[in-house]
Amino acid sequence: MLFKDFSQNINPHQAYRLKKLKRQLEHAESYEEWKSIALKIDEESGAQEWKLDNSSPYFDAEIISHRLSLLKRYRTQQRTRDLMYILSEGLSYDIGNIAHPLLFTEAYVGTKKIIEDYVEEVSKSLAFIASAECTCLNVEQKIEFFKQSQTAFGQPVLMFSGGSTLGLFHTGVCKALMEQDLLPKVLSGSSAGAIMTAMLGVSKPSDFAGLLNGHNFFSEAFHFRKLSELIQGNGGLADVKYLKKFLIENLGDLTFAEAYKQSGLHINIAVAPYDASQDARIMNAYTSPDLLVWSAVLASCAVPILFPPVRLTSKRYDGQLTPYMSATRWVDGSVRSDFPQEKMARLYNINYSIASQVNPHIVPFMQDDAARFRKSMLSWPERIVRRQGKVISKGVMDFARERVGSIPPVRRLLDHGYGVVDQRYYGDVNIVGKYGLRHYSYMLQNPRPYLFKVLQREGERATWPKISLIETQARVGKTIQHCLELLNYQHEPEQCQAEYIAV
Repeated sequence: MLFKDFSQNINPHQAYRLKKLKRQLEHAESYEEWKSIALKIDEESGAQEWKLDNSSPYFDAEIISHRLSLLKRYRTQQRTRDLMYILSEGLSYDIGNIAHPLLFTEAYVGTKKIIEDYVEEVSKSLAFIASAECTCLNVEQKIEFFKQSQTAFGQPVLMFSGGSTLGLFHTGVCKALMEQDLLPKVLSGSSAGAIMTAMLGVSKPSDFAGLLNGHNFFSEAFHFRKLSELIQGNGGLADVKYLKKFLIENLGDLTFAEAYKQSGLHINIAVAPYDASQDARIMNAYTSPDLLVWSAVLASCAVPILFPPVRLTSKRYDGQLTPYMSATRWVDGSVRSDFPQEKMARLYNINYSIASQVNPHIVPFMQDDAARFRKSMLSWPERIVRRQGKVISKGVMDFARERVGSIPPVRRLLDHGYGVVDQRYYGDVNIVGKYGLRHYSYMLQNPRPYLFKVLQREGERATWPKISLIETQARVGKTIQHCLELLNYQHEPEQCQAEYIAV
């Protein structure tokens, strides 16, 4: 159960109202409607009282209370230097452990009030420094402070897993985040998630909303072959020609560098060399600026056995298309790096990650936050089984690789299997679909508009309960970004005026 049940000590009439509200919550058509009902549930169940109680084993209320009082005092007294000092001292999204996931599972909306007040005060203090009220700093000094703050605080990343047609779930995640202005500037994807990443990455910001309306989205991306064709051989379960045609039509011949200029998004596509002895890679505007986006996505969708490995294509300085590392063939990145968090953290100064997970072989085994982080005695058997199960699986595959490593196809299959088991499939915030048997039947269907709507709505509904957590983590970073944009805008006329006077 994701949210704590506060209804154990309530009367039958309250229990009836809660049950009715929860039914309404399941049928909410928008986040605003969902949030309105969720707040009523929190009020009715007693979760609002929990928010007012500062005691919790999951964060340091004393540190947060002390810093909150200092920030308020320095801001109201306009002690700018002291304010800058105390802000710089604690520019972290999880200071005092305020981003602990279990602080956001007790209530449907929000968390401890002192945490919300602290984040609000940090934003107010930053806004004060950027405002005209702060007169002890000039614009250049303010810009320097906010650039340092932006580096110190970092930025989030949104990661999309693989999952074939189930990847349409990602569109709902994007839609829900975009409507709340919470879509990160850094995206990554593998397999079906690579398609979602690339579709956004080659679009102009003004086209993002229209893209998520689903007009012909994925309609011909995956074309599953008939049984008679499979019996004849000459390929895998899906026909790669349809996917390649779809990608070229929708992504064009843009390189990663050109895509960044167009969308302003840092997109990352996970691919893996067919030779499993080499590490998986992420393709982006830094590591492979001249690589064609559609080429990387095609490789990321080349699931072993289902699709043949592919070669990559890049664009030279003169516009001519040429092979990229022509001696290497590439396959689906999710077999070894579904969520390449460490590599992106080094490139983009990532502070926290949001994972949209729909991989059909992963979702059934994933735990919610309450199950993952609980430390009770009853949780020990499951924790031991999970950890030892992973160790044993890796040990068996290692043993098998030593015994049959001389047979290349078997060796590759074991290497890919080892990569699947050895990965970390969780982010700091996890948005996971709820699967039934019907979802596995979706994987063998050609995506159509009705299926797009079904899976997009599931993605939205899975995202709504996470909005409070994401908002809390993103609030300070977004304030820093907005202040920096405002100051840069103010600085441009001053620079132009200074240049004019100098002339």
